[in-house]
Amino acid sequence: MRKILNYQLFALISTVLFANLVFAEGFTLSSDEFSGQFSKSQVFNSFGCDGKNWSPQISWKHPPAGTKSFAVTLYDPDAPTGSGWWHWVVFDIPSETRELKPRAGTVENNIAPKGAIQSMTSFGKVGYGGACPPKGDKPHQYIMTIHALSVDQLGLDASALPELVGFYINQHSIGRSSIVAYHAR
Repeated sequence: MRKILNYQLFALISTVLFANLVFAEGFTLSSDEFSGQFSKSQVFNSFGCDGKNWSPQISWKHPPAGTKSFAVTLYDPDAPTGSGWWHWVVFDIPSETRELKPRAGTVENNIAPKGAIQSMTSFGKVGYGGACPPKGDKPHQYIMTIHALSVDQLGLDASALPELVGFYINQHSIGRSSIVAYHAR
């Protein structure tokens, strides 16, 4: 009986340790510039907001096996539209890429990874559009997500609406990781 209990205890401890190792090596999104609250540089510079509209640096590690490309989205589910607000949509990011540099969301900078496509946002423009909730509204949450995809390309272009890109991303998603930041004015 004692041997059985020792074996069961050993099996339980081994399972917990293995699960912790797997979890520690999970698909992870991080940023040197984006966490908790938006900085003034990341806030939109129109619609009554006076930020610099610079996209933050983001990086990721440990993508799932079978990842053929990535997509990045920045979404505000608290926008008073009934359907949220898309602030940044980037897709067809090559599978070997592990970072978007600061200001990569400014299309004119041409520093996004080669082949990556920045498509339409809810602002009606391509590229990054920072936080800009209505004045006096509760703090909005902004969800930055890296999506690991099972295809090299989504087959869309920069004129694709964010909802359509989101549909294609969800069709081919094999993993995702997010960071949430908040902003109010």
